[in-house]
Amino acid sequence: MPLESCATVIYALGGKKEQLFEKDLQIKSPYNTYLHRGLPPGPISNPGQQALEAALYPAKVNYLYFVSRNDGSHAFTADYQEFLWLKRKYRRNNG
Repeated sequence: MPLESCATVIYALGGKKEQLFEKDLQIKSPYNTYLHRGLPPGPISNPGQQALEAALYPAKVNYLYFVSRNDGSHAFTADYQEFLWLKRKYRRNNG
C-alpha cells in the first residue's frame, strides 16, 4: 500500500503549509508518497534524539494510520474506518 504521508507532500512543495488540498497531492515529485509506493528517496527532515530512539526501540503497537490533531500531536489507529473518522474530526475542528 502507498505510504500516503502528507509530510512528504509538504516537503515536495518546499516547506510548511497550513492545509493541503487534493491538487497538492498530485505534485510531480519522487517525494510524493501518494503517487509513489515505498519510502521517499531521502530524508524529509533531520530527526532528533527522540525520533532516533523510537526507531531503535519501536513501541509494540499495530497502528497503520495517523492523523494530525493540528496541535503538534497525532491520533493513531490500526482501523481504516476509525482513521477516516479521525481525519474528518480533526479537519472539521480546524476549519
